[in-house]
Amino acid sequence: MKALIFAAGRGERMRPLSDQIAKPLLSAGGKRLIEWQIEALARAGIHDLIINLAHLAESFEPVLGDGLHYGVRIQYAREGSSAEDALETLGGIVNALPLLGSAPFVAVSGDIITDFDYRHLQAHAQAISLGAADAHLVLVDNPPFHPGGDMGLAHGRITRALPWFTYANIAVLAPRLFASEARGKKKLFPWLYAFADGGRVTGEKHSGRWFNIGTPADLDVLDSELRERPLPSSAQ
Repeated sequence: MKALIFAAGRGERMRPLSDQIAKPLLSAGGKRLIEWQIEALARAGIHDLIINLAHLAESFEPVLGDGLHYGVRIQYAREGSSAEDALETLGGIVNALPLLGSAPFVAVSGDIITDFDYRHLQAHAQAISLGAADAHLVLVDNPPFHPGGDMGLAHGRITRALPWFTYANIAVLAPRLFASEARGKKKLFPWLYAFADGGRVTGEKHSGRWFNIGTPADLDVLDSELRERPLPSSAQ
């Protein structure tokens, strides 16, 4: 199974730090944010990674290379060289489809940190391959910065009914969902809700550690948290 890591945006709330350093390349707990994701995916046996790029696109490959250092293979799906070129989540997926292939793939943000075990997604990818669903989303309790949540969860399916939870920016998606979409700047939501309303999107709730880092202050808090309580940091 492949994974697409989203790293194209500027991270407006992280400015001025993100003006000079791409947000996923900022550090917390002794390593770059995107490195936490790369290592977590590698631990789960997901070694074929695609990273989408736009803002400060040229800064990633000199740091991450081809992934050999992390025990993975990294390819880059470039959308442009500035934040204005970023195609949003849906557009980024469409742009990366030639690298993703035909099998279900993991989609994750390059600037979240979590102890979620990506091995749990293998079974959902298999179910998607067999046609039982088109997508699987991971949800978390609503954080203070997003108290209203995004969607509901009932009997293992994503719904639009209360209570709502927050999308954790972790998903398994079927490439067939995007086959008819033209390239361009497009958001994943509310587009994907149509498939959820049709009962084609499964979901689960993660109750462990999950951080969505928005501001320089958030980054400082996360740095202290990870130094006091580190997450696993090497492939097993």
